[in-house]
This record gives sequence, C-alpha cells and structure tokens, in this order.
Amino acid sequence: MQNFDMTTLVFLALAVFVAWKLRSVLGQKTGHEKPPVDPFARREAPPMRPDQAGNGERRDNVVRLPGAANDAAAAPVVDAERWKDIAEPGSPIAVGLDAIVRQEPRFDAKGFLGGAKSAYETIVTAFARGDRKTLKGLLAKEVYDGFEQAISEREKRGEKAESNFVSIDKAEITAVDVKGKAAQITIAFVSQLISAVRDAQGNVVDGSADAVSEVNDVWTFSRQLASRDPNWLLVATESAA
Repeated sequence: MQNFDMTTLVFLALAVFVAWKLRSVLGQKTGHEKPPVDPFARREAPPMRPDQAGNGERRDNVVRLPGAANDAAAAPVVDAERWKDIAEPGSPIAVGLDAIVRQEPRFDAKGFLGGAKSAYETIVTAFARGDRKTLKGLLAKEVYDGFEQAISEREKRGEKAESNFVSIDKAEITAVDVKGKAAQITIAFVSQLISAVRDAQGNVVDGSADAVSEVNDVWTFSRQLASRDPNWLLVATESAA
C-alpha cells in the first residue's frame, strides 16, 4: 500500500504540472474568442470610402488583365511603317509578308534578310570547300542533290574550288508566296566575290584567283510556318543576268 500510495502521488504531481503548463501556454477562455476562420467562406467586400464614390463602381485595387473581356473592343493597331525599306505598302511583297506575320507575329523581315545574307555566304563557301555536312542543314533535298553532284564531279576531276567574299552589296526581297503554312521568300543578291577553280596541278582552270567579280544570284528560301523548326531552307537558285 505504501508503494501504491507513493506511485499515485507521483502521477498526481505530474498531472498537476502538465495542467499548469498547458494553462500557461494556451491561456484561459474568456468567452470572447473569435470562431475559427474558414478560408473558403465567402466574404463581403468592404464598403467604399467616401473618396471612392462617384458612379457607384469600386475603384480600389482594380487590375486590368491584358486580353480580358474588357479589351475585346480594342482594334489591332496597323503599323504602316512595318515594311519600311523592305516593301512598298500594298505591294504583293508587303501582302505576302503580312500573310507570314498573321501566322508568325514575331517575324522580322530585316532580321530575316540579315540571316539570309549569312546563309548565302555560308552556302557559297561550303560549296567551294565541298562541305556536304554544312550544306545538308541549309538546303532542301532537291537542291542538296544538285550541289552534291557538282561537288562529286569536281572531286573526280581532281579540281578544287576557291571562293572568297569581298562584300555583299545587296540583299533584296523580290517575291513572297504563302500557301497555307508553306512560305517562300525570294531574294536577289549582289555580291563581290573572288572565285577560282584549280586543277590537280594547282593551275587556275576557271575564274580568277585575284580579280573581284560581281555576282548576281536569285535564291528562294522556304519554311513551314508555325513549325518547331525555325530554319529556312534554300529551295531554288538561279543566276541573274
């Protein structure tokens, strides 16, 4: 009994200690506590302040979202200068470029021309070197097959080509054709080039290793609009008179 009484006293003491700690941490109920907050409960909007009155609409913390219903009446802005220095307004070229922009709003004609000039120089240089790998990534299959055949025949004869650009004086869009998602842009290039072909003994058999010649080419690039592949491929070439 003495052991039982001692154990009971110990547990009673612990119970009193725990109750005292809970009381000190949580406090006592006074009858004025707020009920728990329901995060999904509907809340009434606070009344407007006098300085917000006028037409009866709430104006505090109003955020206009772009593209929302309140923008539905906004008409698209037409940029009359969009193709400045590229094409005359209303011309077939401008109409074709507009058709591209309707499917790819970020299309930039000046940026395209800059890329086309780089592609022009890269393709001409790669053809002279016989760099099939570079050509394959820039040419449509039919055009690549023609370039590859010319390179193979040159190699069989033991000849080597040299092409060195002095400058590209002109790159002008001359035609734009859009059918469905297929777009084609034709560009007239005028460049200054030093080009020559040497035989197996190193003798120049075509062109000149020193003289600069003016070259006029008309190339057509094509691409499927709105596709994941951003590259335009060369689909046709011809020499201008």
